[in-house]
Amino acid sequence: MKNFLYLNACLFLLISCRDSSPSGQAAGSEKGYFIAYNVYIPDTTKDDWEVMLMNMDGSGKRNLTRNDDVAWTYYAFQDKLYFISDRDTCYRCFFLYETDPGGQSIRKVSDLRLEDSWMSSRHHGEEMVVTGRLGPTTRFQLFIVNTKSGQYSQITSDTAARYGDPCFSPDGSQIVYAYKQNKRDRNSHEELFIMNSDGSGSRQLTHYPEDNVSAKEPGYKAGAPRWHPTEHFISYISMQDGRHQICAVNPEGSKQWKITTGPKGEGWHDWSPDGKWLTYDSSDPNGRQYHILLMNWQTKEVKQLTDTTYRSQLAPVFVNSQ
Repeated sequence: MKNFLYLNACLFLLISCRDSSPSGQAAGSEKGYFIAYNVYIPDTTKDDWEVMLMNMDGSGKRNLTRNDDVAWTYYAFQDKLYFISDRDTCYRCFFLYETDPGGQSIRKVSDLRLEDSWMSSRHHGEEMVVTGRLGPTTRFQLFIVNTKSGQYSQITSDTAARYGDPCFSPDGSQIVYAYKQNKRDRNSHEELFIMNSDGSGSRQLTHYPEDNVSAKEPGYKAGAPRWHPTEHFISYISMQDGRHQICAVNPEGSKQWKITTGPKGEGWHDWSPDGKWLTYDSSDPNGRQYHILLMNWQTKEVKQLTDTTYRSQLAPVFVNSQ
């Protein structure tokens, strides 16, 4: 899981995108979506992460990937679920795969090797923006991938910098991403930037409050942005006030605020395509148990969807159930 051990250690030190059958829609998914998420399964392999799927009420949980690999999902478009995996290659050498909600039609999308990062699509899912690498020197750069042909083009080329977690605007004309100018500088941190989809016109969006009590603590200062599909803001993860929280910024960068403010650590998240639901992972104060939650964006009612079968349950995304 992207920086999971790092995130988990931070939380510990602080103490603080249906029916289980792919062909039908059950009572638990009457809202039109499944929720896919990542779990760590302790077994005989050294690093077995699987992609799970459940209904919107938390029922019908099942394993989609069922492979002794590291498999993490970060994005879905309609009923196509995308995940990175090191199956059939070297350990943590990630490539992009696609599957259906039944986990029956797994397909390798491209031969571009990927970094561990969130992603997004435009043009009805035909193009994805990802963080990839070309050999040992060209790393953490942004690429556009054609999901049908697998062909790709590079849109950033500053190899001293680190680009990650790219997300298209709802109209596909802009990309918001996490950016660190010098990826080797441990005393600096990432911020969210926005640019045109061809790589031009880059400008900074977020400005982490350096007087925050967590300014010197390890953790995301700005990461994993998700563009709200119907409202004028971008949500993201930020370590503030002793824990990771979901924050927001408008596309102009003139306003920043917090979406979650509770005592627990809350981070990786996704918006339903209609903008009515927010799903996110949440940890207890000591970081020993992670759950997937669902929020009704209008009423702010929150429901826990997972139990303690697995300790690490992270990075939920919405998948269309019909």
